[in-house]
Amino acid sequence: MNFSTAFLVVGAAPGVYYAFENSDSVGKGIVVLLLALSVLTWSVMIDKGLALYRAKQCSLRFAARFKNHPRNIASPSLVRDADNDPGPVAQVYSAGVSRLLEFYENDSPVFRGPAPGGAQPIKLSEAQYNAIEAELEREVSNQIELLERRIGYLGTMVSVCPFFGLFGTVWGVMLAFCGIAAAGKADFTALAPGVAGALLTTVAGLVVAVPSLIGYNFLTATIRSLTVLMDNFTGEFMARLRLEQLEFDRRDERGAGE
Repeated sequence: MNFSTAFLVVGAAPGVYYAFENSDSVGKGIVVLLLALSVLTWSVMIDKGLALYRAKQCSLRFAARFKNHPRNIASPSLVRDADNDPGPVAQVYSAGVSRLLEFYENDSPVFRGPAPGGAQPIKLSEAQYNAIEAELEREVSNQIELLERRIGYLGTMVSVCPFFGLFGTVWGVMLAFCGIAAAGKADFTALAPGVAGALLTTVAGLVVAVPSLIGYNFLTATIRSLTVLMDNFTGEFMARLRLEQLEFDRRDERGAGE
């Protein structure tokens, strides 16, 4: 057998196209639908994966900047950094510091340089602490909701696509056996094309569902990591605020003693 003959044999061998050609209109429609869903699924996974990667890098960078910043929690430089940072941790910080500055008065010597919005630190009550913490937690919830957008679509594809494929397979096998029953004889050569076309929908369903499951698990793991990062930042924000309030109290005591 020469090369050209071998090529013709391989090209004529039964395969995916053969199975598709021997599917009925319902089977072909399911395969085309699953192909379209596959394109949409990959688009969502790539776009969401890149967005979450950027969000995590920005969040880690801002969290490190906040932790290593030597000045007060509402420092103008930190506020400016948060305003220019699209990461979720920076957004949580902005929400918390905005609420904090609502409780401050104007022109405080505690700030090194101009205070954001002309605010002056004051002694915070426990109710004000709770209000700031509630604002931080509310913004964390908002950011989680933004991070989880379109993730439900992948979960739906993981669940639904195999059932689309199974429906197409059951439908095709049913028609194949109905054809044999109508012919009045069991002929395997007549049954094989219909079964091949029927099984193609199951293959197509798995081709969509398996990558969707992998992408869904990867993306949800990244979101969980960002959620932990935001929760830890909230705790660090509140702890640092209380420490600054203690320093503020000590300065007041020293000033009163003098």
